[in-house]
Amino acid sequence: MPKYLFVTGGVMSGLGKGIITSSVAKLLQLSGVRASCLKIDPYLNFDAGTMNPYTHGEVFVTDDGGETDMDIGNYERFLDRDMTRANNITTGQVYKKVIDDERKGRFLGKSVQIIPHVTDEIKRMIRDLAAKERVDVLVVECGGTVGDIESLPFLEAFRQMRMEDGPAKTLFLHVSLAPELSVVGEMKTKPTQHSVQEMRRIGVQPDVIVIRGSRALPADAKEKIALFTSVSAESVVSDPDVSSIYLVPRLLEREGVLKPIRRQLGLRGKAEMRGWNSVADAFREHGSAVRIAMVGKYANLADSYVSVNQALAHAGAANRVDVRISWIESEETERDGSKLGLIDAYDGVVIPQGFGGRGIEGKIAAADRARVAGVPFLGLCYGFQLASVSFARNVLGLKGANTTEVDPRTPYPVIDLLPEQRKVTDLGGTMRLGGHDVYIEKPSRAFDIYGKGKIRERHRHRFELNQEYLKRFEENGMRYTAFSDDHRRAEIMELEGHPFYMGTQYHPEYVSRPEEPEPIYVAFLKACVERAQEHGRRREKAMALPR
Repeated sequence: MPKYLFVTGGVMSGLGKGIITSSVAKLLQLSGVRASCLKIDPYLNFDAGTMNPYTHGEVFVTDDGGETDMDIGNYERFLDRDMTRANNITTGQVYKKVIDDERKGRFLGKSVQIIPHVTDEIKRMIRDLAAKERVDVLVVECGGTVGDIESLPFLEAFRQMRMEDGPAKTLFLHVSLAPELSVVGEMKTKPTQHSVQEMRRIGVQPDVIVIRGSRALPADAKEKIALFTSVSAESVVSDPDVSSIYLVPRLLEREGVLKPIRRQLGLRGKAEMRGWNSVADAFREHGSAVRIAMVGKYANLADSYVSVNQALAHAGAANRVDVRISWIESEETERDGSKLGLIDAYDGVVIPQGFGGRGIEGKIAAADRARVAGVPFLGLCYGFQLASVSFARNVLGLKGANTTEVDPRTPYPVIDLLPEQRKVTDLGGTMRLGGHDVYIEKPSRAFDIYGKGKIRERHRHRFELNQEYLKRFEENGMRYTAFSDDHRRAEIMELEGHPFYMGTQYHPEYVSRPEEPEPIYVAFLKACVERAQEHGRRREKAMALPR
């Protein structure tokens, strides 16, 4: 019988429950326990696919085509295993299933209610995932904070599972915050006390409490929290800020988070940390750094591109350099062309995924600037498409070339709608989604990077390169060197004679892991390092000149 570890949050959102969930699951995995994760999102959307990144963060795509919460990406990166759409449950999915069942007559004669029908469906979905993945422990993270109306059915389902399975098979881990006011200089425990009181009102008593804070929680504060929340002092775990999320498992292990978990759930084994510690140590500061310009329209929220950020961090660790990202709002470069000159000072440029026309001209101009200035460039999905538009305009001389997503009447539809998308009317879950086999041609830079002719990558797009223009591109030095779906989809572009100018229709960041960085990111960062070193040599030479 699987066991369940429920992770809840209090005080405020954004505490890092996803990282704590991933870290606890990783520690269980390192202890020889078969562990997996499930994220519950209480919003009514069926999935994350139609949500604005400013509202929810990035949409993470699983290999089976699920458009999921970004925490699924954290689970994959920490556990080094693929998740599926079933690892993300939303209120919309639960209610749709209950309503569909009611329409089919499965509740004849009954008044369909939150309890028991909705809570029964929640429990079924949780138990089905645990059975399907054959786990010893399923770590279930509930999004939002205790006290949110949207979360109540899920917390009630957790409470019922505690009653049904008993405390030996269920554990509640509550994540809270100990804020510290600079004028007081003391980490306050009262918010945690009130958060736990709110949990008790709905019938749930935490077994373990993890306290987030800017620094380690003092011993007297731990004892105070233990006293007022009815847990042992050993079960109050401090989780202060660290320089890398990959250091969190080691931090929690040293804090003893596994002791109360093992004791209550009857688990054996000690976490073997050596392998993971060597991975985590690679993310410490290296002294040398590369500066990357990220040009996008969601630049004000880092969570909009969290997988890209992590893939760059993975590649930075592999190249033994720190990656310093500067966010450039593409609308600003669109309004003020003089800001494009700033790109020349960077060691690399990334144009990440996106949709729509806002800021598009700024991205197209940035892609051209990187090409002309010889700055290493990586275009991801929409970035791949807009780099193709930029090349068509500025090298092929196709004035007005565009993507039909933005300009349906463009005289040169370099990027056009996928044929199977022409009759699609619904927006949710209808793009080309999930994993597809990509075949790389040789000789090519792409083949040199990946070292093989077939890779598996994930997608999320409606538009693609119009291959009617393929010959003209390649005659002018822009090669498309990887394809999928029987050569119908162009997947990789690379510019001849440039230090590094590549783009991918797929999202390589979704499959990058700390233990195994995605190769095209590693190659991009290597080119950035070479540019940074050249900048350094030029500065040294200039300083050595007689004045």
